[in-house]
Amino acid sequence: MLKNYLKIAWKVLQRRKFFTFISLFGISFTLMVLMVATSFADYILGPHMPEVKTDRMLYVNRLKVTGEGYTMNTNPGFYFLDKYVRPLKTPQDITIYSSEFAYNAYVDNRKLPLGVRFTDASLWNVLDFVFTEGGPFNKAEVESIARVAVITEATRENYFGEGKKAVGQYIEVDRTKYKVVGVVKNIAATRTNTYADVWVPYTNLKEDYRKPEFGGSFEAILLARSPEDMAVVKAEFYNVIKDVPIPPTSNGVHFKNLQVHADTLVESFVRGVGRVDGEVNLLLFSMFVILGVLFFMLLPTINLVNINISRIMERTSEIGVRKAFGASSSTLVVQFLVENIILTLIGGLIGLVGAQGVLMLINDSGLIPYSDLSINPTIFVFSLLICIVFGILSGVYPAYKMSKLPAVAALKGGIV
Repeated sequence: MLKNYLKIAWKVLQRRKFFTFISLFGISFTLMVLMVATSFADYILGPHMPEVKTDRMLYVNRLKVTGEGYTMNTNPGFYFLDKYVRPLKTPQDITIYSSEFAYNAYVDNRKLPLGVRFTDASLWNVLDFVFTEGGPFNKAEVESIARVAVITEATRENYFGEGKKAVGQYIEVDRTKYKVVGVVKNIAATRTNTYADVWVPYTNLKEDYRKPEFGGSFEAILLARSPEDMAVVKAEFYNVIKDVPIPPTSNGVHFKNLQVHADTLVESFVRGVGRVDGEVNLLLFSMFVILGVLFFMLLPTINLVNINISRIMERTSEIGVRKAFGASSSTLVVQFLVENIILTLIGGLIGLVGAQGVLMLINDSGLIPYSDLSINPTIFVFSLLICIVFGILSGVYPAYKMSKLPAVAALKGGIV
């Protein structure tokens, strides 16, 4: 039976090529946009180098204090993270590192902009960098204020020349020379929590990072021992934070309320986009995303419904003959749904090829530095499900309308 449905569907698609083209264009373009958007979302929020263990990582990167008519939103300071976050007992490891600083290096009188992060030695244990030359600096080098650096492959090529070795050589950044001890693969700019060109020990930071203030320019990542331990780490974190005394600022402002959170990668993203102060409601966020996808699919679905109705009205005689020979309404409904799903799957395949082409263009354009966007298995499965849903949504009403067409009226070319 299914084989016959497939044969009929293929013949129907060939019968009215213009309608088929319009249908396939609407489906493929819609799904191409969805796949590109999904690839971006996966590359921002999924487990990608160096944030591979995202199911075990909690980010502490926003701090808010309020009181006496004042509000301060900022990154946490080193003092706050070192005093209250680093002593936590439940995480497997904790790293504290700075936000990205924009500095310049100069090569043959040419300015080379570089993103620099100042970090502790635990960064290399919490995150999964891929070293292609040398290795990371250690705790002793951090504590001794050693001027050492880990750089990306792109920085090595731009500063030392293509094909040149960098380990053991010196790179001058912001008028300070650092000895290169390691080279890592480039980090995509979409990894906003960890992206940089150069990493050096935080003890080399020129500003007074130890001053006893809560706000500053640092972040922390807590690495749980297992995904199941995430709740335990969160509980200890919030238990410590609720008892933290808030000192007055250097200009005498007394704050009364402290808000700082340990978020998963997705929670951190939602908090930043939605400016959420309390707990992040991921269920509500997911519902908004699903509604957005459905709304985006609505217009092409309505268009496809109209085209399908036109197709059905052209086939009234066929429907009448099949009903006269005993075909049930359910059999005809299934046939038209199968035809529509086949159409959407073909459109999905075209959309998949188009999406991969668009992602390759984005990667090659350098629009997103060091991006490697692609259609991974998760995105492919998601797209396949969207194709099936798309086919069912746009085929249910036309199939139902067709199933109610009386045999006599159909044979006469009439409609319901």
